[in-house]
Amino acid sequence: MPRVTRWARTVRGHPPGRTWSCSVSRNGDPVAVKVVSDLHSGVDALVREVHPDDTLLLLGDLINIIDYGAMDGILVDVYGPEAVAEVVGLRAQRRFDEARVVMQRRREGQEEEVAQRFQILIREAYRRVAAVLPARTYLILGNVDSPGIALEVLSEEAPEVVMADGKVIEIDGLRVGFVGGGLPTPLGVAGEIAEEEYDAKLAALGQVDVVCSHVPPDLPGLTYDTVARRRERGSASLLTYVRDFQPLRVLFGHIHQPLLSSTHLGRTHLLNAGYFRRTQRAIPLAL
Repeated sequence: MPRVTRWARTVRGHPPGRTWSCSVSRNGDPVAVKVVSDLHSGVDALVREVHPDDTLLLLGDLINIIDYGAMDGILVDVYGPEAVAEVVGLRAQRRFDEARVVMQRRREGQEEEVAQRFQILIREAYRRVAAVLPARTYLILGNVDSPGIALEVLSEEAPEVVMADGKVIEIDGLRVGFVGGGLPTPLGVAGEIAEEEYDAKLAALGQVDVVCSHVPPDLPGLTYDTVARRRERGSASLLTYVRDFQPLRVLFGHIHQPLLSSTHLGRTHLLNAGYFRRTQRAIPLAL
């Protein structure tokens, strides 16, 4: 059974922690707020969909490690399509240890060169993302992101972007809370965090109007991927938060082909804002 955290209710207007204030307007006129998740290096489409003056809520998985459909990405660039196809097949059968052995054999004797190649390609991918982000971007990372490199590159290349993980941002009078990171899986990828860390960040938000998370609440329809034909990790604590606090919206991504992309739980609208690399569509958020 997943561990579920419950929260004591707070008085609205007197939440714990710090609130960052942002007035989303341009010369007194409203500015569009767009939501994107699972960008996966889809920078050309982002330029088309998001105006430089827009406010962007970017919910993680910024770079393309592997696109299973197109069979491209950094993993393919480093290991080649044949090895990656074999690994993908093993992972689909949940044979994760065997998949790791394949990768280990491919880099045997050249571990340092492979690691350096990964670092270079990941850094280049984040630079391409940083170059197209609007100045008013609030960003969290997802499970495939590399937090150390992402934070370094974005702070250098796009210093105006707000790394919003664990923060509450006030946008035109609404409190928007951000919780980044993926939850642990057998893949053990770079952007996964301990469930306890995710839960602590969520609890620290207090009561907000909108929650932005990379992973969805742990509801079967939201976590079931119709192409992979299995449920992926969702957050039981986020589901409990929704039931306890009933925020207006919970926005997330992570599941690329969900059985349900949108549903309601009480008054709360639960919305999957991805898979942007494939949909090439930013979600307008009416606040």
